Amino acid sequence: MEMSQYAAAGVDRSRAQIAVARVAELAATTHLPSLMAGIGPFAAVWRLPDSLPPGSTLVSSTDSVGTKTKVAVAVGRHRGIGQDIVNHCVNDVLTTGATPLFFLDYFATGRIEPDVLEQIAEGMAEACRNAGCSLVGGETAEMPGVYGIGDYDLAGFLVGTTTVDELLGPQRVRDGDVLLGIASTGLHTNGYSLVRHLLAERELDFSVVLEGTERPLGELLLVPHRSYLAAIADLREAGPVHALAHITGGGIVENLPRVLPAELAAVIDTTSWQVPALFSALRALGEIAGDEMWRTFNMGLGMICVVPPATAEATIPDPQFIRIGEVTSRVGSDRVILR
Repeated sequence: MEMSQYAAAGVDRSRAQIAVARVAELAATTHLPSLMAGIGPFAAVWRLPDSLPPGSTLVSSTDSVGTKTKVAVAVGRHRGIGQDIVNHCVNDVLTTGATPLFFLDYFATGRIEPDVLEQIAEGMAEACRNAGCSLVGGETAEMPGVYGIGDYDLAGFLVGTTTVDELLGPQRVRDGDVLLGIASTGLHTNGYSLVRHLLAERELDFSVVLEGTERPLGELLLVPHRSYLAAIADLREAGPVHALAHITGGGIVENLPRVLPAELAAVIDTTSWQVPALFSALRALGEIAGDEMWRTFNMGLGMICVVPPATAEATIPDPQFIRIGEVTSRVGSDRVILR
């Protein structure tokens, strides 16, 4: 009777247990030898390998996929959302130079739909395997009254490791360093509230094909957030890397200064790469000011690498790295100068 009343109130434990059991199966495909206890106990246990060098440190990051989930619900495709959250966290930890170790998720919804949760878990497991990290657990919360039926939220938490001597960041950046951009796969996980607002104002849905694009908008918006783990590994083989900026909410203008010393600024040639058609189409749809575009979207670059000139020269044969500007002495208040 108690469980029946709980289900009537909107929380069905039987359905939740079935869904979580499938998540556990998928998570098991990502487990590494260092994982001592994963999904099942109240907390995961990770043994730090004896092979870690002196001065090893842990690096952590957390984020969410934001309102991209609303697009997934409307279109009925959820696997990419699982990839989004893992890759976003991988990229954040990667900016320190760290290697991912393990990942946890927080999934909250108005009513657990096993098929939806399984799609998300499949995406998370795939992204974790690609990153060489373990999906060690998380929380699945059924919260009727807080979330509408069909709606959900997804957040992630990732821990990685590097050494104090190898930490990337502003302390390494020098006047004269070169800025290399790496392409994004779309909006990644930022700017979706603005896009949804524009569509609602114009009474359009995600099936619309915007001028200059060739696929329905919903498909373009659900392309997964790219992981830059492999690209940065290639870059570090070419030479030293000083800093990495993951271009998320706030765009290049707000994220690049996070890896620059106070006395330096970045000068960027905005003609050095082709801004993808999706961004131009959204700008035309909403008549969005240029400044707002640059502060809302990644504009086609998901990661900016700050490297010494020798490293930049060594990457010239590799088309995945685009030379977009340089670091210079700061004059005035501007940290990023777009030209």
